[in-house]
Amino acid sequence: MTDTSFLDIRDLVVEYFSNGETVHAVNGVSLHLEHGRTLGLVGETGAGKTTIAKSILRILPDVGSRIKSGEIYLEGRDVLKLSEHEMRKIRGNECSMIFQDPMTALNPVQTVGEQIAEVVALHHEGIEVSPEERAKQMLEIVGIPRERYGEYPHQFSGGMKQRVVIAIALACNPQLLLADEPTTALDVTIQAQVLDLIKELQKKFNTAMLLITHDLGVVATVCDTVAVIYAGTIVEYGTKEEIFDHPSHPYTIGLFGAIPQMNDDQEWLTPIDGFPPNPTDLPVGCPFGPRCRYFSEKCRGEVGYVKTADGHDCRCCNLDRVMEEK
Repeated sequence: MTDTSFLDIRDLVVEYFSNGETVHAVNGVSLHLEHGRTLGLVGETGAGKTTIAKSILRILPDVGSRIKSGEIYLEGRDVLKLSEHEMRKIRGNECSMIFQDPMTALNPVQTVGEQIAEVVALHHEGIEVSPEERAKQMLEIVGIPRERYGEYPHQFSGGMKQRVVIAIALACNPQLLLADEPTTALDVTIQAQVLDLIKELQKKFNTAMLLITHDLGVVATVCDTVAVIYAGTIVEYGTKEEIFDHPSHPYTIGLFGAIPQMNDDQEWLTPIDGFPPNPTDLPVGCPFGPRCRYFSEKCRGEVGYVKTADGHDCRCCNLDRVMEEK
């Protein structure tokens, strides 16, 4: 952990259990994040992104899941060793989460104002106004008139619901924001507005953010550093500029190859062949091996991180060959 790290995840391993099988959801993930910075966690659906975020808050299901090993440091404290009482003080206060679907994240029988005020009432230290007044302030901060405090979620559009979810997450000025695909359910115009709002509020409160997404356009807009995850494993990790200008892992190259380029006269995109592996039966060695055109026998062994020419981390044992043919 560096001196400036606020969040430091070390060798995190998380498993789920279903019908007698073990789902290997997260496999030795290590990440770090500094105050005021944004880390983008990018990968296909089922890669383990949300599981990592839920592990930080320790809100994985009580039954059918476990954090097998690893450490998660939040300002020097290993949250995996804290009591549930201590974790309740952290959730919503020091660390908050914007959940993926605002339709299901909000309670339909409580007004939006009550739901924001509830968070403030639980963590009122440092808040000089009443929970109700703070809730109204937060509505105004996210662009909703305070007069709508007493309205219910069904009276709001999808974009407005997402703004309410953001207001709940930021009501107590958290130092860490976990944003789980916060714009997935929104149309493109509202998506841009919500991203601008998140960036503005993050700058105002100097909040660190872990942004979970599969949209590289969102990453380009918001993030400082990027971690590309595949089958529960980080395969490439570096600054946004390093990943976008010099993608080095075959999976990352494949992701960029599947994106339409407006200034390129291409007739067909280049999809990644095959499908993600079954998480209950991961391949030996590199998890991307069965889909990789650079696959060789050494990929069946232990695959560690190597430094690319520009200095970021890439988990590939055929990196020289990939770079030659790129």
